[in-house]
Amino acid sequence: MAEVESVHFWFVSRNQILGETLRKHFTAPDKVLEIGCGTGFVLSGVRKVFPQAELSASDIFTEGLGYAAQRVPDAFLFQMDARYIPFRDEFDLIGAFDVLEHIEDDESVLAQLYLACKSGGGVALSVPQHRWMWSRMDDFAHHKRRYTRSELIAKLERAGFRIEYATSFISLLLPLMLAARLLRKHADTEMKDQMEAAGLCIGKLTNKILNMVMRVERSLLYIGLRFPFGGSLLVVARKPVHVERN
Repeated sequence: MAEVESVHFWFVSRNQILGETLRKHFTAPDKVLEIGCGTGFVLSGVRKVFPQAELSASDIFTEGLGYAAQRVPDAFLFQMDARYIPFRDEFDLIGAFDVLEHIEDDESVLAQLYLACKSGGGVALSVPQHRWMWSRMDDFAHHKRRYTRSELIAKLERAGFRIEYATSFISLLLPLMLAARLLRKHADTEMKDQMEAAGLCIGKLTNKILNMVMRVERSLLYIGLRFPFGGSLLVVARKPVHVERN
């Protein structure tokens, strides 16, 4: 993963979309936490967007933290189960990017995010979208689910958050993704290896073309267009400001 992320169109495009979205919705946050940072590729993008922030990141597995430390040496990295976050009213922004789908009890995670978030702070979440898009890539990644928009929004609202922004992305490529899944589903031959099963092994030319398509999509998102369908879903939600009563 650490070798592929920096060049693969999906990871590069996601980082750019996330960076632009965070910049629009969070102004100079003091404390930022990323849940499930893996090898730190998204974390490095967050650092570029918020160079002044006190940046923390966690993962339940320690294997990727060494890579994350190399990518963002000044971040505070630690092992943590997202169902048990030992912080209260601590962070201005908490991100979880393609993390929730790996956790069976995702609502307990959202409840913990709410407690760890400062009043007036918020969360940014990305998840795989559309149950009918389930494929061997989801099996390979040990996903528990692919989300519908209404499902994720309802779970965030039950946790106490107010939805500020929601859009699908990897949208212009959705027909191609669906066609690839159907072809693989009916293929008689098995995948060469796990990397191919996950869609991580593609040719340089294909990668370049797909990246060009994603540039168009990023431009459309940047000017305010929101997509109703896409391979992924991005949501920003805010913890309401608590008003003290006399």
